[in-house]
Amino acid sequence: MHAFLWFAPLTLLLLSIKLILSKRSSVRLPPSPWKLPLIGNLHQLGLLPHRSLDKLAKKHGPIMLLKLGQVPTLVVSSSQMAREIFKTHDLNFANRPILRATEILVYGGSDMVWAPYGEYWRQMRKICLIDLLSVKRVKSFKASREEEVAHLMDKISQACSLHPLEPLNMSQVLNLFSNDMICRAMMGKFSGEEGRNKLFHKLIEEGTLLISGFNLVDCFPSLGWLSSLLGLDERAKRISSKWEAVLSQIIQEHAIRNEEKTKEDGFVDTLLSLQKDPNLGISLTDEIIKALLMDLLGAGIDTTYIALEWSMAELVKNPQIMRKLQDEVRGITCGNLIVKEEDLSKMSYLKSVIKEVLRLHPPAPLLVPRESMDSCQIEGYDIPRKTRVIINYWSIARDPKIWDSPEEFRPERFIDNPIDFKGQDYEYIPFGSGRRVCPGMQFAISTIELALANLVFWFDWKLVDDMVPQEVDMTESPGLTMRMKNNLYLVAKSCVP
Repeated sequence: MHAFLWFAPLTLLLLSIKLILSKRSSVRLPPSPWKLPLIGNLHQLGLLPHRSLDKLAKKHGPIMLLKLGQVPTLVVSSSQMAREIFKTHDLNFANRPILRATEILVYGGSDMVWAPYGEYWRQMRKICLIDLLSVKRVKSFKASREEEVAHLMDKISQACSLHPLEPLNMSQVLNLFSNDMICRAMMGKFSGEEGRNKLFHKLIEEGTLLISGFNLVDCFPSLGWLSSLLGLDERAKRISSKWEAVLSQIIQEHAIRNEEKTKEDGFVDTLLSLQKDPNLGISLTDEIIKALLMDLLGAGIDTTYIALEWSMAELVKNPQIMRKLQDEVRGITCGNLIVKEEDLSKMSYLKSVIKEVLRLHPPAPLLVPRESMDSCQIEGYDIPRKTRVIINYWSIARDPKIWDSPEEFRPERFIDNPIDFKGQDYEYIPFGSGRRVCPGMQFAISTIELALANLVFWFDWKLVDDMVPQEVDMTESPGLTMRMKNNLYLVAKSCVP
């Protein structure tokens, strides 16, 4: 009897262990590269993670599981796997991971980009899609876009007149233009007051570096207590306080102007009007407005500027493509002093050039990360709950199984090609796809098309110091967004009297 009492619990224990082990062995995880203790695969990311992950994917496949510190991270590098994430399992992957820098900068995820999936996020997206970035609203900024583009042409023309042979820092020129355009949409004609555009430029640079950099808590959540102990959050808090000060002042000024009936109807004024709407569905606090404005400024400025910078670099590197584009734009705009928005619909080659730029040089090579809300299966692999997901769009856009000569700049590949950037063609997703596709794509494209068309209409462009096209430096800069590493200097010759 005593032997039985001792044997029965031991048998149950052994059976339990066997059950647990058999259950574990039945879990089939995606392939993984070798990893080091504690840090996992962090050491394999490199300064340009999109390129490092592309090399790993060539060895381990288009779906692989990395361990970034303590965090399981699924890396997707093919259009087929992207379809699984964005379409088949879109709801399950509609969440965002909580990153320490964004938590501090945007009031604990009170914005739209980083907000957790749920009713609050749906209300935020509704505001952006209907009230801020709808097709109708984008069209309403037509006059503002044309004014800002005309101002850009005037600035370049004046520089050409004063210093005909002096090269222009086009990276700086285009960055400031993009900044001015987004600030104009956000604040109306008051946007240029007191040098705020330059302040926004500096704050966005600092914020991008912060989010792009390594954060201990993001990779080792169990060491979160070290952030306070070692003061690791101080930099983020300093940048956050600067944003807080300038955005609070802007909201206050626009609230006063609205009372005085002198509002400009920019994004700030629209959000302040919605704040008073009792049927809105959420309480639109000043903090939420500031978080949304930070989204619009950060994403809008970078996307526009980066696309224009790479466009000009590729065009001067490929003179025959530049000539073909100029022939189209100048032929359609013949007799006018500037390209108008109504002319753009006739410029099919212009649209092809911009599509090719967004394929070869996507502003966000690794799309904004997602996180699984529940466990699921993809291609027979088990994906655990709370797995972070990185979509390497840079890899997808250079996949030789999809694109002929993928490393070459060939706008012709998009002529009579129905592929679009709206998120339904998974081989071409520069703005993402699924529920969390970027709502600002039409605003960005409208600005990029108008600016680029006028740049090639107004000016002939030459390289500096007898450089040949093959010498154009196309090196990428490390960071969250894929800028050119070195500034692009060009000489402009005005072609418009």
